[in-house]
Amino acid sequence: MKKLLAPLCALGLLLSACGQPAASQPVEDDTLHILATTYPVYLFTTAVTEGADGVEVSLLVNQQTSCLHDYTLTVADMKAIEGADVIVMNGAGLEDFMDDALSASSAQVIDCSEGMSLLPAQGHEGHDHDTEYDPHIWMDATYVSSMLQQISQSLTELDSANGDLYTQNESAAQTALTAADLSWREALEPYKGRSIVTFHDGFQYFANALGLTIFKAIEEEEGSTASAQELAEIVDAIKVTQTYELGTMPIFTEVNGSTASADTIAREVGCQVYQLDLIMSGDGTGLQPYLDAMQQNVDTLVEALG
Repeated sequence: MKKLLAPLCALGLLLSACGQPAASQPVEDDTLHILATTYPVYLFTTAVTEGADGVEVSLLVNQQTSCLHDYTLTVADMKAIEGADVIVMNGAGLEDFMDDALSASSAQVIDCSEGMSLLPAQGHEGHDHDTEYDPHIWMDATYVSSMLQQISQSLTELDSANGDLYTQNESAAQTALTAADLSWREALEPYKGRSIVTFHDGFQYFANALGLTIFKAIEEEEGSTASAQELAEIVDAIKVTQTYELGTMPIFTEVNGSTASADTIAREVGCQVYQLDLIMSGDGTGLQPYLDAMQQNVDTLVEALG
């Protein structure tokens, strides 16, 4: 475990478990072990740390899952947390499943949502969560820009030897992100104000950034579907709304999510079902996999709305 150069227990950039012993003492080495909790955070962290000497970034959760509401830490997850010098997390309640593990860890914690203006959590059909805020901040490039800055500044405080590199990497990532975000907004400009139905509550930031309105966000428990009454109410509401809008209202399911109820609604209202990616899993490092996935989402929207 690499010795941290500047503990940040007193700084607002970090939330850390200062003074709390780890469950076990890792073997000392010269490597700074960084653990990213989710795939988007992993991509942003590896973008910032690319080429950094003595730095290792690993990923905690990389599963084909549409959300982390019911995720349970494995034994391997617990060992990864115990062996981390730094834990980079999305924040905003997304990692509530690891609260107990964090309280027992001595790692410095970088909360990427720290200081952000968060959207309230959307209500969903068939789900009852206590999350106050919507944690899916990575679906808006503006928030990603803040996440990259948070990671870069925090790691520079902790590992000043690589500080210049972190800053350079962040700057390059910000440039690529800004250019991509501009192209996404231009592509969706003709469809600003259009309404969509999503079968996941995670696209609020995404829709807001691109000028779209989520008419209904429906989240279903794994292995279950919305009730017949719920489906009928949704169908009636969509039919009424479509009377006042140009074209049909497309329905979007989440990659790896259920499509049964969406298909039922689509048949009743005469629209099509498309898939959007919350980018919760994948391969690769750096910012490019994120940019590619978001571009695919934008292309899907243009196809559906056009």
